[in-house]
Amino acid sequence: MDSLPVPVRVLISAPAAIRRVVTRDGIYRSASGERTLKRLYEDLLAELEASFNRRWVDTRFGETHVLVTGPAEAPPLVVFHGGNVVNPISLEWFLPLSDEFRIYAPDTIGHPGFSAQTRLSPRDESYGVWVADLLDELELDRVPMIGPSYGGGIVLRTAAYAPERIERAALVVPSGLGTGSLRRMLLEIVFPMVVYRLRPTRVRLERAVQPMFSEPAAELDGALLDVVGTVFEEVELERSFPKTVIADELSKFDAPTLLAVAADDVFFPPDVVVPRARAAVPNLDPVILLEGESHFPSPDARAALRDHLRTFLTVDR
Repeated sequence: MDSLPVPVRVLISAPAAIRRVVTRDGIYRSASGERTLKRLYEDLLAELEASFNRRWVDTRFGETHVLVTGPAEAPPLVVFHGGNVVNPISLEWFLPLSDEFRIYAPDTIGHPGFSAQTRLSPRDESYGVWVADLLDELELDRVPMIGPSYGGGIVLRTAAYAPERIERAALVVPSGLGTGSLRRMLLEIVFPMVVYRLRPTRVRLERAVQPMFSEPAAELDGALLDVVGTVFEEVELERSFPKTVIADELSKFDAPTLLAVAADDVFFPPDVVVPRARAAVPNLDPVILLEGESHFPSPDARAALRDHLRTFLTVDR
């Protein structure tokens, strides 16, 4: 699972004071909820077949926790995770690339994890500034980046703010290039999510997340579903996606860019995302369609995607 982008877009136009209230009080509804989610983070991290260094990096928005893995002498690769979920969920998708890359995977600031709870605006340059600070502190200059879902929007915000810091960009079922039908998101995800919140059961949780997954929700890893349920119950969710990028913002961005979209993505459908990407991203190639897949592709689709990513990231090496 790469991310849990919250589809409550009905609140996007709410006054800033309402949407940003969590910048004052933190993103968790309770101290016990925060502890539970961090314990689940550690459980998922322990399941990954890799050893990690953990770094805490200062940025102007607060401290950022970074997972680092892969050979110390290997070229760097920065991987951003999806919104409103913990870093190890997304990192599992791309972890096999650590045999060729030194992977740096930051916990997105203002989202569940160990970074500061300062919530940045996804509508301005804040995420680009945060990434530039992060790269400076990690002593990384120009690096390839992978961004699934909300993380794709972060990569695009960086491309708009500091295009010279991106060597190659891989956007995987990304935000930042438009969204799907609000009606469909409300009917298929928001309403079932509200029902689950009112009376949590595993069956209701499975029903709420099923439209996002290619596999049957009942067959998903129990720890993963525990994270999703805890987020629904205990986190003040980020309700806005990164804003849709336009061509003028990327006029100085020339890095090769891969786009992967899922055919049945409820959040970022190909018929919306691909045309906007072609219009806005100068050096877009390849574009990969994951046939028969939802926002969270199946393990087989993720393996095929990694093959594409490996080729894309190493073509000039």
